[in-house]
Amino acid sequence: MAGAATITNPTGAAVSAAVLEAASPRLPGTLTRIALIGNPNSGKSSLFNQLTGLNQKVGNFPGVTVDRKTGVSQLTPQHRAEIIDLPGTYSLYPKSLDEKVITDLLYDRTSKQYPDFVVITADASNIRRNLLLFTQLADLGLPAVLALNMMDVAEQHGVKIDVEALQRELGVPIIPMNARKGIGVAALKIVMSQELGAPSVHFYDPDEDLLPMIRQIRYYFNLHNDYLALHYAHQFRQINFLTADERAYVEELTQKYGFDATAQQAQETIARYARINDILLNTVSVTRTERNEPYSNRLDRVLTHKVWGYLIFFGVLFLMFQAIFAWAQYPMDLIDQGVAWVNSLIKANLHGPLIDLLTDGVLAGLGGVLMFVPQIAMLFAFIAVLEETGYMARVTFMMDRIMRKFGLNGKSVVPLISGVACAVPAIMSARTIENWKDRMITIFVTPLMSCSARIPVYTVLIALVVPDHKVLGIFNLQGIALMGLYLLGFLAAIFSALALKLLLRRKERSYFIMEFPVYRWPRWKNVGITIVEKVKTFVLQAGKVIVAISVILWVLASYGPGNSMARAEQRVRASAAQQGLTAKEVDMQVASQRLENSYAGTFGRTVEPVIRPLGFDWKIGIALITSFAAREVFVGTISTIYSVGQDADMSTVQQKLAAEKDENGQPFFTPARAFSLLVFYVFAMQCMSTLAATYRETKGWRWPIMQMLYMTGLAYVSSLVVFQLMK
Repeated sequence: MAGAATITNPTGAAVSAAVLEAASPRLPGTLTRIALIGNPNSGKSSLFNQLTGLNQKVGNFPGVTVDRKTGVSQLTPQHRAEIIDLPGTYSLYPKSLDEKVITDLLYDRTSKQYPDFVVITADASNIRRNLLLFTQLADLGLPAVLALNMMDVAEQHGVKIDVEALQRELGVPIIPMNARKGIGVAALKIVMSQELGAPSVHFYDPDEDLLPMIRQIRYYFNLHNDYLALHYAHQFRQINFLTADERAYVEELTQKYGFDATAQQAQETIARYARINDILLNTVSVTRTERNEPYSNRLDRVLTHKVWGYLIFFGVLFLMFQAIFAWAQYPMDLIDQGVAWVNSLIKANLHGPLIDLLTDGVLAGLGGVLMFVPQIAMLFAFIAVLEETGYMARVTFMMDRIMRKFGLNGKSVVPLISGVACAVPAIMSARTIENWKDRMITIFVTPLMSCSARIPVYTVLIALVVPDHKVLGIFNLQGIALMGLYLLGFLAAIFSALALKLLLRRKERSYFIMEFPVYRWPRWKNVGITIVEKVKTFVLQAGKVIVAISVILWVLASYGPGNSMARAEQRVRASAAQQGLTAKEVDMQVASQRLENSYAGTFGRTVEPVIRPLGFDWKIGIALITSFAAREVFVGTISTIYSVGQDADMSTVQQKLAAEKDENGQPFFTPARAFSLLVFYVFAMQCMSTLAATYRETKGWRWPIMQMLYMTGLAYVSSLVVFQLMK
């Protein structure tokens, strides 16, 4: 180990020999399990992306519906590690369901998911606050590495850290880093590849009068130290892996010894900060004067202003929706034309039922997926940049002022904004809201926010009926229409929340506390990873559903009950002979009648009377039903349905819809019908996954059923009003 005693970082700091002297090489070929934990805004996500790159996957923690992000990192040519990205937390006393998964993971040493050691990220510019969590983890006896992140920010603020002295005081390896730029990652990987022991320093000792209770808990559960036993006393009601008998035993002990968890937690926090202050007094110096106000604070005066802040945010949204239409149009056209070219090429050279299935089923559905990849990528690019720069945190702070007037918590803003991407994780993120009433209202109204799955529906219909004109010479009219639909969903969400506020009489005080991260330039690698991951999820998950339903629909549209389709064809040909139609006109009428008499047509005719007042026909009825699996399936459905009976040369989705005629031979998709359909999709609950997420979060069917009935009713009535006024 002598040759690896010192590691120099590009930051100028060095990992001293003491870091590695106590470590030994890990056996080659073993997959180390490492948990990544830290305060919110400590750079944990940036470090996770640096360590894992695109080798990431998202699942759930065992037994709960909390997102579990894992990835694989190649530490050295011989060693790989599984990295578990834990939710951000300020301490080991959890306040939300996200934070509780941390205690469940770290308190159960028998779990298959228990990490070999933890990497604790800390913001070097605010090290005092970050060290509270570190000292708690160290006292649990977990082998640990401290990733001292944001060293560049600390230097800008005049914070000077003696890394070697701090390393001796804390008793763990410390790696100075700038995770956003990848500085220090190589040194961290070398240390992570070693066999590390428990921290050599202890930071807090419970009162002696608690030791009898602590020791009984420790021996009963066969725990490895007193501090872990103390946490069992604090949190036995929230630790999921304890049985009812085990909880009863701990509760009996806490009552016997008069254990006051709240008072003890406060006492422990005060004692820990006293110890942290002593440590930092000898290892950290601050040279910045208070007159040098941080740049972030000056920006906040403008960006969170009670007037200018909202105007700037509105402008950012306006730019985003303009970009989604204007900038994404060229790659969308290329993809659309490419799919159409492949489709036409196959049809021109090959024939038969399997070829029809491939072109009108598989390729039609695939085109409905790939065509919208540029817009999905652009939406998530904007969201990632807003999060990376720290602006998204300011948005939630500003919107708190509005949300409270409508019965929502400031924390409700996070799910609502997340709902622009996808309602499922947005609903799950509402678990950070402690207030039951605020949480239920947030879950109920979040699906009204227009998610990315609605973009394919919006863009196809807007492109059909809204001219591609410039307003004031720079603003795209289609982009304005798209933004209007998003604002309509937002207004529906907050006014629905206001109605629920009046209906739910339960009164609880709620608080909104948020830490503002420092403004930074976005790390483009992280933005790129986010875009790739989100697009991959859209293509692979939504795409599988869309293509599968497209194939099923092609079968249903190509075959019918009994010989109904054959009889319909005979009637058309007999009538055509008397009218003297051309062969092409006859083929078009035959295909249209066969579709109407197919299984899909029969099903569509059944639901048509219900949706006829909205301006919809039986073909749209089929799309409405199938898109309940996922909203974006609508485009794949209409692409498949209109492929059967359309001219073979008309291969793009927009061409198919533009060519559709009503019974009078006029264009079917008039502005009245298109906007009626758009409004229906703004409000309708067209997603099984969203209902499943609501069921999981509310632990019952009451809220999902009410959500489904309310949103469907709102969509129907609104669509009816729009069509009747515009037709």
